[in-house]
Amino acid sequence: MFSIDTYDPLNVPKAIGDDIWIIDGPVIGFQYLDMKLPFPTRMTIIRLASGKLFIHSPIRLTPELKASVDKLGEVACLIAPNTIYYAGVPEWQAAYPTAQSFCAPGVIKRAKSIGTAVSFDAELADSAEPEWADEIKQVMVRGGYLSEAVFYHPKSNTLILTDLIENFEAHKIKSPIWRWLIRMFGSMDPDGCAPRDMRMTFAGHKESLRKAVNQMIAWAPERVIIAHGRWYDYNGTAELKRAFRWAMR
Repeated sequence: MFSIDTYDPLNVPKAIGDDIWIIDGPVIGFQYLDMKLPFPTRMTIIRLASGKLFIHSPIRLTPELKASVDKLGEVACLIAPNTIYYAGVPEWQAAYPTAQSFCAPGVIKRAKSIGTAVSFDAELADSAEPEWADEIKQVMVRGGYLSEAVFYHPKSNTLILTDLIENFEAHKIKSPIWRWLIRMFGSMDPDGCAPRDMRMTFAGHKESLRKAVNQMIAWAPERVIIAHGRWYDYNGTAELKRAFRWAMR
């Protein structure tokens, strides 16, 4: 019923700065009410000074993708950055058994509730883990249903989000109903934001949310990577101020 164009080529590392790549992945189906809605996926790789790789939001792992990643360095850290974004982790754990896995608060509980077996070495918090603390900054955005860890890579001046901003492009959405829903949710480019239903999860956490957003803005990123839709390859700080205006009222 619903379909959406992907950001081809898929499963190919695309350099966007020094030691940082995005990889656009296949469409996944997200269950919403009685509908299965299509979302294009995107992961981010950062190569640390040690040569080891920080893998954010791992997508489906294909043999071709694994071969490309292995050329970049040793996979050391697997990141499930928010409460609903962890499905790709288990197959990466199987492929890279020596890598450490980190998750946002609530992931383990949610996975267990839907019968998914996944384990992690540590839960993400406001301060960065020792494995990347000297090279990647971090802030936790906590909500009721959803919590998300946000990362900033100073070397490339890039902020990495997952679902806190969604920015779907109308011309990629084939279904008129899906286009209408995206507009209703408030996540259509060029004014992509967190979907309106997702914003409700932060209703009782506005003060901490504003603090986290102010930290993101203070980092003054040029680029902002998101998981779904068109990401921002320039003017990132201005886009943050625009996209989070609902949270700063």
